[in-house]
Amino acid sequence: MRIARSLVLVPFLALGSALAPAQAADLLFQQAPVTSASWIATIKGNLRAGPSYPGADDFGVYGFPSVSFRRAGTPERFSAPDDGLSFSFLEQSALRIGFVGRFQGGRYYKDDRRLFGLDKIDWAVEPGVFVEYWPVEFLRARAEIRRGFGGHEGFVADLGVDLVQRFGAFTFSAGPRLALGDSEFTRTYFGVTPFEAAVNGQVTPYRPSGGLTSVGVTTAMTYEWSPQWSTTAFVSYKRLVGDAADSPIVKRFGSENQFGLGLTVSYSFDTGFTGF
Repeated sequence: MRIARSLVLVPFLALGSALAPAQAADLLFQQAPVTSASWIATIKGNLRAGPSYPGADDFGVYGFPSVSFRRAGTPERFSAPDDGLSFSFLEQSALRIGFVGRFQGGRYYKDDRRLFGLDKIDWAVEPGVFVEYWPVEFLRARAEIRRGFGGHEGFVADLGVDLVQRFGAFTFSAGPRLALGDSEFTRTYFGVTPFEAAVNGQVTPYRPSGGLTSVGVTTAMTYEWSPQWSTTAFVSYKRLVGDAADSPIVKRFGSENQFGLGLTVSYSFDTGFTGF
C-alpha cells in the first residue's frame, strides 16, 4: 500500500514544478461577445452514494439541489463534481478566489449497530474560501479551506488537480485529491474516549492528531445534450491515511477504502434579470 499511496501523490509533486503563469488558459475562458446583460441560472439535481459516515464500510444514498449563476454570453466554467458550492468574488481568465461551502454528514447509531456506545455526531456545514488556478488550458488546481459548524468545529482542507479534456459533446476530467483535518476534526470522527470504549466494549481509547486524512482520485464525464441540458457521472476513491486510518473505529467497523459515485442533471436558462 505504500507504493500505491506514493503513486497517488506523484501528480501533486509534478504540479509543484509545473505551475507557472500561462496565457494559454485565457483561451479556455475567453468570453464570447455579450449580447445580453441578463443572468443565466443553472439548476442541478444531484444524487450521491458514499460511505454512510467517515470511515464506514457501507454506503448511504442522498440527493440535493444546487444552483449557480453567470452572465449571459459568458462560458460556463468547469466544476468538478466534488467541488464545494462556490461563489467567486475575484474572477480572472486563469484565477478564481471566492467563498465555498460544503455539507458533512453525521454518524448515527442507526447507520451501524456496532457503533453502540459511541457518541452520535450531527451533520455539519463547512463554510470557507477557495482558490482555483489554471496554469494551462487543460489543467486546473484548486484548494478549499473550511471551518465546521454543527457536528464538528474543526478546520479542514481539500486540495485537488484536474486534467480536463473536451471531445465534442463530452467533457472528461480526472485528478488526484488530498484531504486534511485538524485535531478537532479527527477526534470528532475518528477518536474514541475512554468512556465510549468502556460502553462499546469492542474498541480501545484513541486520541488522534490532525494532519493528512486521505489521498485519492476523482474522475468524471459530462455529456451536453443541448445548450440547456447536461448530465455528469463521476466515481471517486479515497484512501484514509495517518491517524484517521489508524482509528479503531475504522479498523473494527469500517474500511480505509472510501468509494463514492454520483449523477448530476443540469438545466440552464436565461432568468431575464439584468440587475447588478
